[in-house]
Amino acid sequence: MVSNIEKQIYDFIRPYAGTYLFNIKKVILTQKTDLDTDLSIDEYEVEELMEEYFKKFNVDPAGFDIKVYYPDIPFSWNPFKKTIPVQVPDFTIGMLIESAKAGHWLYK
Repeated sequence: MVSNIEKQIYDFIRPYAGTYLFNIKKVILTQKTDLDTDLSIDEYEVEELMEEYFKKFNVDPAGFDIKVYYPDIPFSWNPFKKTIPVQVPDFTIGMLIESAKAGHWLYK
């Protein structure tokens, strides 16, 4: 059963989730849905989303750092230089739900 806060978070994220092309089917959101890899929300959209999230759900943002989930990617003008992939932790809807229930950002 989905709690009221979970439903509110899903409704809050829904506009960022988009739809499948041509069949207008909603993307399925779960607690494991990753904002970056599953929903392809870029860093600038996430910054706005999180500012609104902290205000709307009265969550203390202390400890939240967007660079943990969207780190700066090293850039090289050398097209032959192999770049090393940057490992980032998951950034899921479940994290938003649990932090909203706690009233502060739980993940550092």
